[in-house]
Amino acid sequence: MKKKKIKDPLIKRVPRELRSEAGKYIVIFLFITMMISAVSGMLVAGGSMKQAYEDGFEKYNIEDGNFELTEKANADTISKIEDGKEKLTVYENFYVEEETKEVDSTVRVFKPRKDVDKVCVMEGRLPSAKDEIAIDRMYAYNNKFTVGDNITLGDTKLKITGLVALSDYSTLYSSPGDMMFDAMKFCVAIMTEDGFDSFDESALHYSYSWKYDKAPKDDGEAKDMAENVMKDINAVSPLKQFIPQYSNNAIHFAGEDIKGDGAMITVFLYLVVIMISFVFAITTSNTINKEATVIGALRATGYTRGELIRHYLTAPMIVMIVAAIVGNILGYTVLKDFVTDIYYQSYSLPTYVTIWNAEAFVKTTVVPLILLFLIDLAILANKLSLSPLKFLRRDLKRKQKKKAFKLNTKIGIMKRFRLRVIFQNMPNHITIFIGIFFANVIIFFSLAMKPLLLNYQDIIIDNMTCKYQYILKMPMETETEGAEKYCAGSLKTIDDRIKEESATVYGIKKDSKYIDADVRDGGIYISQGFADKYGLKKGGKVTLKEEYGDKKYTFKIDGIYKEPASIAVYMTQNDFIDTFDLEDGYFNGYFSDEEITDIDDMYIATTITEDDLTKTSRQLILSMGGMVSIFTFVGVAMFMLIIYLLSKIIIEKNTQSISMTKILGYNNSEINSLYVAVTSIVVVLSLLLTIPPVSGILKYIFKVVFSEYAGYMPFVIPSYIYAEIPALGIVAYIIIAVMLMSKVKKVPLDEALKNVE
Repeated sequence: MKKKKIKDPLIKRVPRELRSEAGKYIVIFLFITMMISAVSGMLVAGGSMKQAYEDGFEKYNIEDGNFELTEKANADTISKIEDGKEKLTVYENFYVEEETKEVDSTVRVFKPRKDVDKVCVMEGRLPSAKDEIAIDRMYAYNNKFTVGDNITLGDTKLKITGLVALSDYSTLYSSPGDMMFDAMKFCVAIMTEDGFDSFDESALHYSYSWKYDKAPKDDGEAKDMAENVMKDINAVSPLKQFIPQYSNNAIHFAGEDIKGDGAMITVFLYLVVIMISFVFAITTSNTINKEATVIGALRATGYTRGELIRHYLTAPMIVMIVAAIVGNILGYTVLKDFVTDIYYQSYSLPTYVTIWNAEAFVKTTVVPLILLFLIDLAILANKLSLSPLKFLRRDLKRKQKKKAFKLNTKIGIMKRFRLRVIFQNMPNHITIFIGIFFANVIIFFSLAMKPLLLNYQDIIIDNMTCKYQYILKMPMETETEGAEKYCAGSLKTIDDRIKEESATVYGIKKDSKYIDADVRDGGIYISQGFADKYGLKKGGKVTLKEEYGDKKYTFKIDGIYKEPASIAVYMTQNDFIDTFDLEDGYFNGYFSDEEITDIDDMYIATTITEDDLTKTSRQLILSMGGMVSIFTFVGVAMFMLIIYLLSKIIIEKNTQSISMTKILGYNNSEINSLYVAVTSIVVVLSLLLTIPPVSGILKYIFKVVFSEYAGYMPFVIPSYIYAEIPALGIVAYIIIAVMLMSKVKKVPLDEALKNVE
């Protein structure tokens, strides 16, 4: 007769352990599920978006670069450019810019695109009549335009027939020198040939796109080829603007941001998983301490160390596997759509198809499982390496127990007791400190982001040179009271550490009433933002180069001008004219606090107002609004999880002592003042002590991140944020403290009589 196999009794203990610690495992399960679903959703959505974005280069035949001329090029000029050092094809891509009446914004209108930079129709259709227009989908969303609505450009009323994404404007940068795109007040649009031709020819921008006959292999080759193209164009026609594809933020910013988001959120997930793994290890270690005699008996009866390690790994791994499964399901459904909506609210991306992302599965499921397994395995192997006799005696110390150091008897008994509790539970308290540190990084980022951007906006407004700053196509006189002439141009920065960007060069009057800087011939002032970003100082030198050429200029820095957010250089008008070899008396701009109305718009190249200067903060607030709330929630949840689990362990570890104090006559409030109060002290101290390093880390991160953007964003956090963070932590901890007090209250008196050595 076949013998019936006896079921391993250790297997029966796993469900019992999960039930007995249901609260702990449910909290951990929910937190891990939330993290994995968020990361999985972001990686799947980002991967799908990235694939659609990269496929778009071929699908929509995106340009290799574009340039703008001061006048329309004839066939001979185009032929010389196409047959220059680099063989390429040039396409007309003319546009006009018109102000809208419905909202305060600018619309850049193009003709239908059939050959290069093709259009993706997201909703509706392309225009077919002269009075119809298709506008950018994201701009429409932000300004509440829908298909069928009317929009007025200048004096022309047009019907919106479709919402589109232009492949060369996946991010709505109106100018290559802009620090940030602006999807609120800048739009690109498509009209029919007849509709486009109805605009005044004087408003035309003679923009051309080009495609190489043989595409460059990488950005290095693309840069060399672009420099050759620029020289070929300069040889036949004056350049007004030149943007090779590799440096065009309107094309590349969205793709780079999607890649960066995936890397950042993955690192964040691994940090959280490592933290959770240590929490699992500490809780399991506590369980081993409680079950020491049982483990000793099992080892004595023949159970191996490996079998016990597998047993104590089972519950955490089950929780992690189930959380990973549920998290991935949520990630591919609810969270994927949520993340996609966030991307579509920020960028004008084409339509996409969800792609199974094996890399996302590995990062969100396989790697966290391996991390949890290895960390817990190492701790369990070390903990269970003791002899069975040591477990039976409940002697789990590797080294002989040192005599507790003596505390000053002048300290009150209650204070001495609290100090003992702190020292005896030091590993748990250190883990609490580390957990609070990570949680504070997340909370600080989420709480500080909007005030930082609003403060940046205030800095810009407070330091505006004037209400209206005009750059002219040619010198024109005005009778506007208070208008002051100046010269303006731009040069490129040169710095190996930071991506090159445009620096605005001003030639100003001596004793200018708008620029309060003692600028003299032979020297320059630079803006505070320029000095801070590039580490420049008074008395030093700075080298800049031509924007569309190779010539370099070196200037001596006589002073720093209090303009904290721009990259600018200030010199006298005479120096400006001499430096750039211009005619005496040349100027091309006005500073004015009054709007200039006596110069025709056709002679004005750019008008800079408060709206233009605040687009960065406005767009970032719009783009990051939803994400900021998520980060706050995740940070607080992580904070509460770590503190609750570790504080609970401290209470459980001291169950016998708590029971003994009850027998000795101490009431619950007195016991809480010994154990819960100790955790409270550690939490409050951790909240306060982590703020300075967290602030320093975030300052460094912001500096690195924003060094890739044009301009400079000062890291100035309102003082109330530094009070808000610990206040939020204390409020969250009060909830945990109430739960801990309830746990202390439930400790029975007979616990002191158990497991007496």
